[in-house]
Amino acid sequence: MSTKVVEIKTLKVGKYIVLGGEASKITSLTTSSPGKHGAAKARLEAVGIFDNQKRSIVKPVDTKVDIPIIDKRVGQVLSIQGENVQLMDMESYETLDLPMPEDLKDEISEGIEVEYIVALGNMKIMRTK
Repeated sequence: MSTKVVEIKTLKVGKYIVLGGEASKITSLTTSSPGKHGAAKARLEAVGIFDNQKRSIVKPVDTKVDIPIIDKRVGQVLSIQGENVQLMDMESYETLDLPMPEDLKDEISEGIEVEYIVALGNMKIMRTK
């Protein structure tokens, strides 16, 4: 599992965080001011990259959390087999079978290049080039 540890106060909307063992993209981040005896709190909401589930946490702003190290790669589509796409990585030339994203069904065809990400052992096609 390739992650880095940072404090919640350094995070921003649009960045990534590990919540419940899943890499998630932060959709909203609000902080409350410290009270008389308490520390400032942060409420963080995020959506899973691979499963699209909403997750949220409320923690003090100095709490340390994991952020995933996301590797963006380029691959060429070799073939389309039903709901799966067979890709060849353009750097290592290995072949991968990834699920076809719903929003890119019309754009993906054999021979084009796509960008995909690798995070926490999962892979997903993000966009066409």
